[in-house]
Amino acid sequence: MDTKLKELEKKTGYTFKDFSLLEQAMMHSSYTNERHLPKYRCNERLEFLGDAVLELVSSEYLFNESPHTPEGELTKTRASMVCEPSLALCARDISLGDYLLLGKGEEATGGRLRDSVTSDAMEALIGAVYLDGGFTSAKEFIHRFILTDLEDKKLFYDSKTILQEMVQAQKSGEITYHLVSEQGPDHNKSFEVEVQIKGTGYGRGRGRTKKSAEQQAAYQAILKLRKQR
Repeated sequence: MDTKLKELEKKTGYTFKDFSLLEQAMMHSSYTNERHLPKYRCNERLEFLGDAVLELVSSEYLFNESPHTPEGELTKTRASMVCEPSLALCARDISLGDYLLLGKGEEATGGRLRDSVTSDAMEALIGAVYLDGGFTSAKEFIHRFILTDLEDKKLFYDSKTILQEMVQAQKSGEITYHLVSEQGPDHNKSFEVEVQIKGTGYGRGRGRTKKSAEQQAAYQAILKLRKQR
């Protein structure tokens, strides 16, 4: 497992002085439960800490980037930047799910790909970097892996809203989402959804929930509409 985590360490661009912190950041509660380890050994405490560090760094970033934006707007933007789908997207960039220590049940039900699990692990990783290397190291990590490609990320996790706005602006007709197929057992389903504008298919998406399949489909539709412009 150490070799695998060394690989993750390389991806983060941060070298841990205390390697056990990285191990703990990847330790899901299902793993500690299965091995009868104390509850505090899982990554939830690190996640709690990482969440606070992330909130501060992203707040500072927005404060400096948008000097004339009112507080309410900043709060809304920050919430969307550090929301679960956004963090899961960042986790996917470094294949964080591959390095998680999971219990057999969580593994069998597709925990490695679950947004809630990977986004929590991303926060735990931030917490681990913060404890090991201090605020500057954590800030560098956040700027490198979370506060990058924000436009693309917003487009991806907020695509249904953005598509709605585009279609309303062009008065191109009504948007509808249709379930094309549903596969797999209850605990590990995969959905395929098509988005239609005025009855014409504009994009398809797959996801572990209908909602994420709809977001993917909307994302594809946005790309198509942009090309047509």
